[in-house]
Parts: sequence; structure tokens; C-alpha cells
Amino acid sequence: MTERLDQQFAFLNEADRLKSVLRATTLCDGSRPENSGEHSWHLALYALTLADHAPPGVSIDRVIRMLLLHDLVEIDVGDVPIHSANGTAHASTETQAAESHAADRIFGLLPPDLAASFRFLWEEFEAAQTPDAIFAKSLDRVQPVMANLQSGGGTWITYNVTLDQLDTRVGSKIARGAPRLWNWVRAQSLRFFA
Repeated sequence: MTERLDQQFAFLNEADRLKSVLRATTLCDGSRPENSGEHSWHLALYALTLADHAPPGVSIDRVIRMLLLHDLVEIDVGDVPIHSANGTAHASTETQAAESHAADRIFGLLPPDLAASFRFLWEEFEAAQTPDAIFAKSLDRVQPVMANLQSGGGTWITYNVTLDQLDTRVGSKIARGAPRLWNWVRAQSLRFFA
């Protein structure tokens, strides 16, 4: 029992470091960058609130679990903004390898049963092939768009984002799992790309 608790609290203490990872996206009021812990919490709330936009058969409980875990690797890797440089760093082989190594380390702090369960959910989210993961990935793309809308353009201005980049890097992923959300969000975004 003691060893299991030691492992669980070691993981939880390590997860606290996610609060120190600053993202490119700001808070909705634009006052400061959000941290990755805030982002993960906000996404879990997005899933709970927007559950009625999930396709049939999606388990919102699983989506919430994925979203709480999905960015823990940023403790080691940091935030890789989707609109930075040419947008390829976000999905590069190097970034994926670094994130996998981070997942090994961070989830490896847990007792084996939890480590396997959490790692499975993280890998499912990354692959974005199941209905749960596709919807979770859609929400992960919606939340920064909403922050940009609320903050007067946010990272779209910082990175000189075009409407085509928004459609291809973000919109395609949102539309795949939540087409009604993308239709609404894109319509709200057009005023920044006139």
C-alpha cells in the first residue's frame, strides 16, 4: 500500500509542474499566457459543457480523462504552438519522439496498472482514430480558437496566421470530430481574417 501511494503521489507531484509550462495561447482576457495545467482543466470543462456536440457513441468520461492527461508530456517537451514557424514542428518526428520519451518517464512514475491505463489513453488521444479521441482532439483545437476570439486575435496576430492556415491546421481537426462546432467557430473567426 505504501509503495503504491508513494508512486501515485510522485506522479501527482510531477504533474503539478504542468502549471509552470506556459503556452503561446493567452487567457481569454489576453492578460497573460495560459499554462498547460489551466489548458487541460479548461478542456475537461469544454468536454463536459459541449458533450451534446459529440457524435453518437462518444464517452465523455473517457474524453475528459484523455484531456486531463494529453499535455502532461509538455512537462519535458514544452508547448509546441501549432502556428509557430511553418506549423510542421508541432507534428514533427522529433517532437513525437520527445513526447513519447516524456510519456515513458512521466507515466512510469505510476504503479504499473495506472501507468498502462494512462499511457493507453494518451496514445489513443495522439493517434486520434477512435471516436473518443477524435472528439477530444477537436476540443483541443477549439479552445485556443476561442481564446483568440476573446482576446482580440491573440496568437493569430502573433504568428500572422492566415485563414487558410486556420482551416488546415485547426479547422480540419475540429470539423472531423465536431462539425457543428467548427461551423460556428469559423463563422466567429472570419472577422479577424477580412
